[in-house]
Amino acid sequence: MTRRDDNRIIRIVHPICCGLDVHKESVSACIVFPDGNGEEQYEVQVFGTFTDDLMRLRDWLAEHDCPVVAMESTGIYWRPVHNVLENSVHVVLVNARDMRNVSGRKMDIGDSKWIAGLLRHGLLKGSFIPPQTVRQWRDLTRLRKKYVQTGGGLQETHTQAF
Repeated sequence: MTRRDDNRIIRIVHPICCGLDVHKESVSACIVFPDGNGEEQYEVQVFGTFTDDLMRLRDWLAEHDCPVVAMESTGIYWRPVHNVLENSVHVVLVNARDMRNVSGRKMDIGDSKWIAGLLRHGLLKGSFIPPQTVRQWRDLTRLRKKYVQTGGGLQETHTQAF
């Protein structure tokens, strides 16, 4: 069986897509796209995590006509990346546990390429991300709760001293 025959067995859902491996100080991005002969090509770039860097990532994705990206939801580092990209590409946020359930090898060096490959063949299930307004209300409510708890604790201590 040739490689072309394998592509018929595993259907390509996203001909052009990107896998993101997000860390505290860097984002590794791998775009998968077909060349002139229909063969799978990869391009990898590493970006910083400051807003300007993430805007360069967004522009890089636009230059490659990339409509969809996938990234793991480990930690909180995915949030700024999602916030910058959400209005320009479809973002698939994948639970790391779900990604481990897909058979194959996942190595640190090629995480973004691995994620892109899984996305390309439709093997990733995205997590629910609430709309931006809901996320903003949640953040505001959590911040208020934190301030009330902090302020309430200080007031009780202050009144007990008198």
